Amino acid sequence: MCGIVGAVAERDVTPILLEGLKRLEYRGYDSAGVAVLNANGKLERQRAVGKVSMLESGMEQHPLQGHVGIAHTRWATHGKPTESNAHPHICSESVAVVHNGIIENHENLRQQQKTAGYRFTSETDTETVVHQVHHYLEQGKDLLDAVRATVADLEGAYALGVVCTAEPERLIAARLGSPLVIGVGIGEYFIASDVAALLPVTQRFIFLKEGDIADIRRDELTIYDARGKQVERPVRESELTADAAERGNYRHYMQKEIFEQAQAIANTLEGRTSGKRVLEQAFGPGAGEIFDAVQGVHIIACGTSYHAGQIGRYWLESLAGVPCSVEVASEFRYRKQVVRRNSLVVTISQSGETADTLAGLKEAKRLNFGKALTICNVPESSLVRESDLSLMTRAGPEIGVASTKAFTTQLAALMLLVIVLGRRHGMTEQDEARLVEQLESLPRRIEEVLRLDSTIEALAERFADKNHALFLGRGAQYPVAMEGALKLKEISYIHAEAYPAGELKHGPLALVDADMPVIVVAPNNELLEKLKSNLQEVRARGGELIVFADARAEMDSGDGIQILDISPTDDEISPIIFTIPLQLLSYHVALIKGTDVDQPRNLAKSVTVE
Repeated sequence: MCGIVGAVAERDVTPILLEGLKRLEYRGYDSAGVAVLNANGKLERQRAVGKVSMLESGMEQHPLQGHVGIAHTRWATHGKPTESNAHPHICSESVAVVHNGIIENHENLRQQQKTAGYRFTSETDTETVVHQVHHYLEQGKDLLDAVRATVADLEGAYALGVVCTAEPERLIAARLGSPLVIGVGIGEYFIASDVAALLPVTQRFIFLKEGDIADIRRDELTIYDARGKQVERPVRESELTADAAERGNYRHYMQKEIFEQAQAIANTLEGRTSGKRVLEQAFGPGAGEIFDAVQGVHIIACGTSYHAGQIGRYWLESLAGVPCSVEVASEFRYRKQVVRRNSLVVTISQSGETADTLAGLKEAKRLNFGKALTICNVPESSLVRESDLSLMTRAGPEIGVASTKAFTTQLAALMLLVIVLGRRHGMTEQDEARLVEQLESLPRRIEEVLRLDSTIEALAERFADKNHALFLGRGAQYPVAMEGALKLKEISYIHAEAYPAGELKHGPLALVDADMPVIVVAPNNELLEKLKSNLQEVRARGGELIVFADARAEMDSGDGIQILDISPTDDEISPIIFTIPLQLLSYHVALIKGTDVDQPRNLAKSVTVE
């Protein structure tokens, strides 16, 4: 979630770097810093803990100016959020580095470098990178070759921006596992973690590929691929503008956030997988030791996050072989607990300030359940501060009260947790690689599902005169049905309930008639045939069925039944895929009902009171 900005220009780049950091604040961070090469070719640096505004205030007292510079917002993985751990890191007043990602072999590098006489001033893995670059410069290599040699020594994920006093008009960028873009100006170049940081200065971008290294000067750019061969990467024109309204071309924030989910999940996975493996250091310092002791998981959450936890339970038990319980936070603290030692207490929250969830965490800690991990979207939040480990979802700002991208990024984060715990409980390398591949396929598959938007918009007309709806799912799709019902009731004010499909005959079937639409999630898995039988029960009572089905499920539309085909979804991440059409349905029904989509009545985005 860290953010990188860099620039090589004829003008002073400091304002560009600061503005870029502000535009990356949504990624989450705990400290920020800037380093520039001044008019005398010397490195000057300012760093601060907290918001970019704190860094900016410090720079008002001690201004920096330069034509070449790098900047960074950091979220702590190795080392606490302190000024000494903030980026950029500098070695011998001659080399400066900013870094996103995780260097897995930093401990070995640190020992080698200490033996060679390097002095460490931080607890970060990144400092080993800047020392390694300096080591190769001392051997007589130029900056490009020094960075090349350095990245060959690194294991893990990285995006790098590197400058040095020996070549003050040069900036080297490199990426593997963490994204990095190059902004193309007129007689100037920029680098950043994403396009948003650079929109005030350019709309032309080059997206570096895995293993690329870029040699950047004010009037020259050369890119080398992972084999060291000089390559050309296309320049793309962004349709975004710096002064565009936050909603862009979307009618509502919720609509925008639904369509941002492919990118949000890509951000969630950024730098956390490498070589079809999950890098468990992404969960924070000491994560491995904590995970080694885990014998069970206890998830505490509210609302949408609770539904994410319910899906997580299915995954943890079926894929990782780890027992898991999920509890509504507001209930957890008010009942007598049977304490299970060596549990990992997992809290899930978009804001990190949900009062019930925070109170549940404190109660679990008081009872000594075990170590705590939070899956959260706001790094400065109370849940993050109270937890031993944290995994930020990187969904970016979510303005709409009805959570969309926060939910699906929570699910992606939960699957990362499932994998790191699963490898301790019998999950094979092949199974891990398969799950990582599924995660990496999510952005593309979500884009495919979003193409159903116009079809779902037409379908929503059927709800114009409806006041009730029933959602059905089986297995891990039951919480998806719960989430779909919640979305519909939140923003359209239609009363909606969700049930496991097998529970129909135990009561809910009494509700079914022609005025009660029944929305069904039907992936192509071992429960499909049982689900089809449940649907026949609905049709026999005159119920109107709307079925989101795997395209290979061999289900056809007919009298009283509308089938919407979803691309093949017989793998473990199908709950994420099936969530998307239910979000679109609730959005379009709310438009028909004329409700306030982004700010539905009686609801708040962050529930900070009991």
